[in-house]
Amino acid sequence: MTEYLIGETHRPGRIEVVCGSMFSGKTEELIRRMKRAKFAKQKVEIFKPSLDTRYSEEDVVSHDKNTIRSTPIDSSGAILLLASDIDVVGIDEAQFFDDGLVEVCNQLANNGVRVIVAGLDMDYKGIPFGPIPALCAIADEVTKVHAICVKCGALAYVSHRLIHNDKRVLLGEKDEYEPLCRECYQRSIDIEMKAEAAENLKLLFTQLSQIGK
Repeated sequence: MTEYLIGETHRPGRIEVVCGSMFSGKTEELIRRMKRAKFAKQKVEIFKPSLDTRYSEEDVVSHDKNTIRSTPIDSSGAILLLASDIDVVGIDEAQFFDDGLVEVCNQLANNGVRVIVAGLDMDYKGIPFGPIPALCAIADEVTKVHAICVKCGALAYVSHRLIHNDKRVLLGEKDEYEPLCRECYQRSIDIEMKAEAAENLKLLFTQLSQIGK
């Protein structure tokens, strides 16, 4: 008879990935799923990279200011140490973690833990970001959420950086990034490249004129 009651005690581990551009609602969806699990009286724990202090040093906070308590950590390996006897593990801003996060999530899921991961799938150049692509490959479920392009209203493709900075990891909000569709992103990049070329040409003429003097 007990074999028919296995669903009552069995914890089916799984990995769920919520990915997309900035302002697409990734953290909102993570918080929603975690709060739902908490309401079901499951033991939950949520982690975020300690470098993300935009809204709070400890809480996970969405752009709409919804919050949930979290544990800031420096490396993915800390999750295994802190997530003992947990039913559901949430991980926000997963793109900022090391590649070891993939094995950590896999190990948790194999041990019967439900793992919910949220993060950017691409950086500001449209290049796959951190461990997210590998996590999508091994996930039981992948949810791709979309922001709306601020230029034309189509579904956004990438987070376009508004300020000149070549660092791949640059924490920011609406003053630093905007969601754009593929067409508007390419148009913006072309405009920026032409403006940079014109500025470089202007600088060259200035230097040549000084040499002539």
